[in-house]
Amino acid sequence: MTVDTWVQAAPALVCAGGGAVAARSARRTKRQENRDDFLAVTEQQGKAIERLEKRIQHQETEAEKQRERISDQGEAIGWLLFRVRSLVTHIRKQGTEPPGRRADVGAGRPVYPSHRRLRNPHA
Repeated sequence: MTVDTWVQAAPALVCAGGGAVAARSARRTKRQENRDDFLAVTEQQGKAIERLEKRIQHQETEAEKQRERISDQGEAIGWLLFRVRSLVTHIRKQGTEPPGRRADVGAGRPVYPSHRRLRNPHA
């Protein structure tokens, strides 16, 4: 080997070694990668939790609206029951009965089914 070869090879080896050291120092450690993965996962979980909280809040407001509607419907049903009972009481005091069902209603079915059919529909 000549001196020229050694002169060219030595800086090449030094550059290669320096590049390897630089690459090693620039490489992220496993701890850094784990920390970044943890941060990414916690951010995703945070966003998912926020979405779930919004969904729960929406469902709670919908449930409250439904409770109000059910309460109002309960009051309306109570009023109707009271009104029907008072009308029945009035009719009974008068001694009259409401008109019966028309004959063509029911088309061949008995107007009032027997108690036996009501109690045991499979008999």
